[in-house]
Amino acid sequence: MKQHMVIDSPYGPLTLVADDGVLCGLYMVGQRHRPQEETFGERDDTLFDEVTEQLDAYFAGELKEFTVELRLVGTPFQRSVWDRLRKIPYGETRSYGELAEALGNLGASRAVGLANGKNPIGIIVPCHRVVGASGGLTGYGGGLDRKQRLLDFESGAALF
Repeated sequence: MKQHMVIDSPYGPLTLVADDGVLCGLYMVGQRHRPQEETFGERDDTLFDEVTEQLDAYFAGELKEFTVELRLVGTPFQRSVWDRLRKIPYGETRSYGELAEALGNLGASRAVGLANGKNPIGIIVPCHRVVGASGGLTGYGGGLDRKQRLLDFESGAALF
């Protein structure tokens, strides 16, 4: 059974979605590939104490790695990309090519980018830490401005 809640963040409202009590979605307003609201289930603002505590600690600069249980639903390839995203250390970036190479397929940069863009649990599964081969910003479902702000925040260049 799906349920959801909405929390405030320095990056705008975040919709957290649970499937049988386990986080399966974290979506920003206006996010590309954001599912329809009707698929989020009933609203329940008492969900996710641990998730909101960890997000609050992250936004306060006190948490570098999330430990909440996740239910990532996607193809095996997408899940392998999302798992690899979770291994990118806080404050660091990787290129799509580096991720493809880490997955054992140098030619999969474009497929990595597509999987990255469909990440259902932004911020916690840090797709914002993926950049182009030159180090420049490329697509981000939450918008390039948010991506830059998240990267600046994690690098210590900005509070929000």
